[in-house]
Amino acid sequence: MKAVAFSLGCKVNKYESDSILEDLRKQGYEISDKLEKADVYVINTCAVTNEAEKKSRQLIARCKKFNPKAKIYVCGCASQKNFKQFEDKGVQLIKGVAGKSRIVSQLKNSGNNIEGISDKYEEMSFSHQSRTRAYIKIQDGCNNFCTYCIIPYLRGRSRSRDLNQIIDEVKSLDENVKEVVVVGINVSDYKIDGKKALIEVLEKLDKFGKRIRLGSLEDCIIDEEFLIRLSKLKNFCPHFHMSLQSGSSSVLKRMNRHYSAEEFYKSIQLIRKYFKNAGITTDVIVGFPDESEEEFNETVEFVKKVGFASLHIFQYSHRSGTVASKMMTDLNPEIKKKRAIILEEVNKELKHTFIAKNDTLNILIEEKEGEYYIGHSKNFIKCYVNDKNLKIGDILDVKIFKPYLDGVIAVKI
Repeated sequence: MKAVAFSLGCKVNKYESDSILEDLRKQGYEISDKLEKADVYVINTCAVTNEAEKKSRQLIARCKKFNPKAKIYVCGCASQKNFKQFEDKGVQLIKGVAGKSRIVSQLKNSGNNIEGISDKYEEMSFSHQSRTRAYIKIQDGCNNFCTYCIIPYLRGRSRSRDLNQIIDEVKSLDENVKEVVVVGINVSDYKIDGKKALIEVLEKLDKFGKRIRLGSLEDCIIDEEFLIRLSKLKNFCPHFHMSLQSGSSSVLKRMNRHYSAEEFYKSIQLIRKYFKNAGITTDVIVGFPDESEEEFNETVEFVKKVGFASLHIFQYSHRSGTVASKMMTDLNPEIKKKRAIILEEVNKELKHTFIAKNDTLNILIEEKEGEYYIGHSKNFIKCYVNDKNLKIGDILDVKIFKPYLDGVIAVKI
């Protein structure tokens, strides 16, 4: 019997799906995280945008094409938001965000089982990942309540994982895992005894000798003490994904983001004080309700001023239940599309500028595609290396040769 657990959306979903796969493996299933023919499918859904929910529904039809007789189980944010969208689609069991750790024990159940969100962190099985990079979840939920975001209503309030559990999971990782990515819905809010403690987690993980990479960070975590202690870690990868969302302070205020554009810029300058060649990436939402042409232009100029390594660009998606959906007027889709195209051109320039600042890089080989071995540098430049003597899991120094696709062609030094 074969089982697939397939994720949409964030790295937290990927971590949780890996844990579900581990539970399926223990039950005797042949497992896969690829969408392919199987007897059992677990679809871990996303609701961050309308498009993500649509893709979640479409996945059910795709699974049925692989095997019309397969049993399909749905869980995650989209089903937490609206479980009815998955009813009458031949789904065996619908769960939400809570109770994912129990889904495999409930494979014989049917219908809806949407549980309430606990105020405690829900532990899941350790996944014995053999990939070169492993996700380690340390936190769930969010207290920020940005006006555009539905996730706090679906994932619940912020709650942190016990530090000993985090350490035990890293200890259990396969020796082939060379890099750990610390993830959560808001990792910046990780706490021990009510106090911010993300740096304590990273200092503990640094002792294992694996490269350490962070998921998305919030501006509030950046200060001198955090960066001084971070700079002392031997295995930290200087890639900071800093959630911006807009370069206009007036839009940020309407988003309830708790910082101004200038405050954000000061944080970036502080990062570069300690990590001069850090890869600093971000998310930007274009076409937020009532965003004027002037406010959009402020964002364009701001991302240039910061000099991000790359941007993840999203067109604002109306999410029922959020403050923005109740109080603000959505913009014309064509305006949002036009602004996304403009910002994407800026993004291309930013990527080229950042790459040009680099010469030699230290990379981890993660996969092979055609003639190239592919890996990322510590500051998250994607490198393609044509060298028959390499293998997946190798860590090596390379020299940039030229830009290529979404990264660079590099040669082993």
